[in-house]
Amino acid sequence: MCFAAAVKTFGRAGRTVRAVDGIDLTIERGETVALLGRNGAGKSTTIGLLLGLDTPDSGTVRLLGRTPDRAVRAGLVGAMLQEGRPIPRVTVRELITFVASTYPRPLPVDEALALAGMTAFADRRIDKLSGGQTQRVRFAVALAGDPELIVLDEPTAALDVEARRAFWDSMRSFARRGNTVLFSTHHLEEADENADRIVVVDRGRILADGTGDTIRRAAGGSLVSVDLADRPADGLELLPGVVGVDVRGGRALLRTDDPDATVVELARIGAVRGIRVDGGTLEDAFLALTSPEAAGTDTKESVR
Repeated sequence: MCFAAAVKTFGRAGRTVRAVDGIDLTIERGETVALLGRNGAGKSTTIGLLLGLDTPDSGTVRLLGRTPDRAVRAGLVGAMLQEGRPIPRVTVRELITFVASTYPRPLPVDEALALAGMTAFADRRIDKLSGGQTQRVRFAVALAGDPELIVLDEPTAALDVEARRAFWDSMRSFARRGNTVLFSTHHLEEADENADRIVVVDRGRILADGTGDTIRRAAGGSLVSVDLADRPADGLELLPGVVGVDVRGGRALLRTDDPDATVVELARIGAVRGIRVDGGTLEDAFLALTSPEAAGTDTKESVR
């Protein structure tokens, strides 16, 4: 799966919005990849290009060696999009059986139900299911054609904690078969826990690409905090290793990629009151990469 300099723009309220801004991305078979970004970051448009629902204004998109529309028609791709309503008055099994019949080489219905965690609800009407169960039915629909790649757009939106956990259990079962999974999310913990690789997207651009650990390191992997004790914060951004400074309630939080060097210099200048070193979180890295200060610079970090 490959995006090469893909661009997609839309006209809105008399102005042009570049929803996808020159994305270059390659995903290998068998990977589980998260598109991580805020609402409006360009994740859904990227998925629309991948599935052939939109065409790029420039650049190319290739999917399993084919154009997206041909890959979808061949049953190589299953998708679970944000929009969609349950079909009333049919059972789960009836729906999955019908969908499977439209593909050239479908997954056995019982296997699709098992992978989606819906075996126990196979004979229940879809309009009688809970929200979490309905979401897993949509997952079973995406699996019905036995796709090589499954694409999930914000798959756990509006689900409670228990339903989200059950859904990700089902997704991991599918991935363990050697299939490729691409999902979009704005939940950092979902990306960190369920993806082999995280692609951070903001303003239609890729800002970082790698594992959660490497992204944390690339954006300043540690936090050194210290009481200012009435000292000014001016100049702290110049300390060795420091890539960002935030002042909260009389404490300076220094995001650093070399915490040892930062601490040594703080000690040299006598700023050691209440000093503390913590590992940076994925949230810290995400906020650093998508901050307004980073918007005007080329912040992409290739960290694979």
